[in-house]
Amino acid sequence: MPTPLDQLRAEHRIIEQVLRALTGLSDRLTRGERIDRASFDRLFDFLITFADRRHHQKEEKCLFPALGQHGVPRDRGPVGVMLQEHCTGRALIAHMKRAASAYVGGDPHAGTQFAEHARNYVELLTEHIQKEDNVLFNVAEKLFDDRSMKSLQDQFDAAEAELGISPQKYVDDAMEMQQNWVVNIPPMNP
Repeated sequence: MPTPLDQLRAEHRIIEQVLRALTGLSDRLTRGERIDRASFDRLFDFLITFADRRHHQKEEKCLFPALGQHGVPRDRGPVGVMLQEHCTGRALIAHMKRAASAYVGGDPHAGTQFAEHARNYVELLTEHIQKEDNVLFNVAEKLFDDRSMKSLQDQFDAAEAELGISPQKYVDDAMEMQQNWVVNIPPMNP
């Protein structure tokens, strides 16, 4: 039976699809292709609603406190690094939003600014996901017994119910953005 950590890993694979799409969109901007407001809106909806409000919030409000109950400090070590990277990611999204708005408003340099912030975001999130998948989640698997995993799953279920957001919409959006914006789609990680 899948664990809550498996659920987070599966969400990482969905986020990675959008990171590939974001790279493709940035490449297109750099080549001078025109990107419409609706494409930016869809991208930001995914990054803010799925990646941050759904995924990162489950980590911050459920997983990290559970790790803290097992002696993993929140303000340093792997959890401290993950929290700092979440904040950095939010700041990069804000920079991308400002650049996208200026780009749609006609600023000829804003596409390049967007692409630069987007590439920094992709690099950050790619490394962040690797750290969580290969370090933090392994620590949690060693510390959590069945009861801890059940409690974490219950917390995840409650957090998702609070959001009232269907994950399937974002799964579909990620796949479509990847198909639309990436020319050569690399194979998925298992």
